[in-house]
Amino acid sequence: MLTPSWTDGFTHLTVEPVDHTLPAVPVEVAASYRARTRGLLGREGIEGIMLLTPAGSVHTFGMRFPIDVAYVSQDMWVLAVRTMAPHRLGLPRPMARHVLESAAGAMARWGVRKGTRIRIAPVKPGRDGS
Repeated sequence: MLTPSWTDGFTHLTVEPVDHTLPAVPVEVAASYRARTRGLLGREGIEGIMLLTPAGSVHTFGMRFPIDVAYVSQDMWVLAVRTMAPHRLGLPRPMARHVLESAAGAMARWGVRKGTRIRIAPVKPGRDGS
């Protein structure tokens, strides 16, 4: 599977195989250095998932809430999922190319777990929030 060239914006995520009983998960893509650096800092929560790309590790210093973190390979396989409390430093995952962040507990509800493959639709032009 060819990895798309990511840009900041909004899209959606599905878990393969697609379970049509679950809605697609809204995704905020943080592909620029500035967007990745800001991440979820200063927010009170998130409704969907934030995709940090490229990324192989995260921290939760300055976070206001616990988060689920999924480390994702270049071909979009979930390598590991961890829940991180605020003010922690996550270990780097050498095989990870992307990191997903969501509110703690959300990934389990969406079926995002180690060994699953995810699909994230490309960001559509004009949907970058500007």
